[in-house]
Amino acid sequence: MLLDQPNHLAEEIEKIEIKLLLEGIYQRYGYDFRNYAFSSIRRRIWYRAQIEEVHSISEFQAKVLYDSDLMRKLLSDFSINVTEMFRDPGFFKVFRLKVVPILRELPYIRIWHAGCSSGEEAYSMAIVLHEEGLYEKAQIYATDMDEKIIERAKQGKITLDHMKLYTKNYQKAGGTKEFSEYYSVTDNYVTLKPFLKKNLIFAHHNLVTDHSFNEFHMIVCRNVLIYFNKQLTNRVYDLFYDSLSDGGFLGLGSKESINMYKSSSTYEEIDTVERLYKKVK
Repeated sequence: MLLDQPNHLAEEIEKIEIKLLLEGIYQRYGYDFRNYAFSSIRRRIWYRAQIEEVHSISEFQAKVLYDSDLMRKLLSDFSINVTEMFRDPGFFKVFRLKVVPILRELPYIRIWHAGCSSGEEAYSMAIVLHEEGLYEKAQIYATDMDEKIIERAKQGKITLDHMKLYTKNYQKAGGTKEFSEYYSVTDNYVTLKPFLKKNLIFAHHNLVTDHSFNEFHMIVCRNVLIYFNKQLTNRVYDLFYDSLSDGGFLGLGSKESINMYKSSSTYEEIDTVERLYKKVK
């Protein structure tokens, strides 16, 4: 019995408190984190609760529901803002080799970077399309649920100390020019060249609650679904399926697989290592 196991009882009560907090956030602010992976969301809640010097989730819930500024901080904590330019270079190299030849035959190209964080991978895609002579007929949509990080992405500014790694990534990804051609340096920052923003739209979109907003020839959503539970993961896969054109491509992260999708047979595997798939039904 739970009453005979204090540690288990405390864990059960904590789960109840977290469920109530997430339900309260949904009812009060409209953000739905109820189907995020529990261990991940628990860690982020306690991180902010400790900063706020509260000692229980119930106490924290009361503060969050009455304090919209605190909610904004918690929303930022919930956002997954880990990214870099040409992250996992092999993915972009495979994109050049296996997807670009097909996109080249299209009259126009629409690509969606879902969960784009601060935009580095979307800018990387713009560079690849530019080098392949496709950027002029392309439109890249880069979305995230965190409006603050979207505003940062629009600036196209990156700290200078990242550029050594980003240059190596670019070269491994099959870059054909000097990477320095794509940015200018000011003090401790680099600013990406304005032409990379020409056909790149940053916008707010929540994968959990929002719907499809266009039809795309490729969707890139890498290292986001690992934070969702199975129910939510399938919902997002449904969203991607509905958003892809026939024969469209889906790019996932290295720890994600279309095999988790209840309708995985609707996709053909294009590259096993780089988790690249093609919609076939």
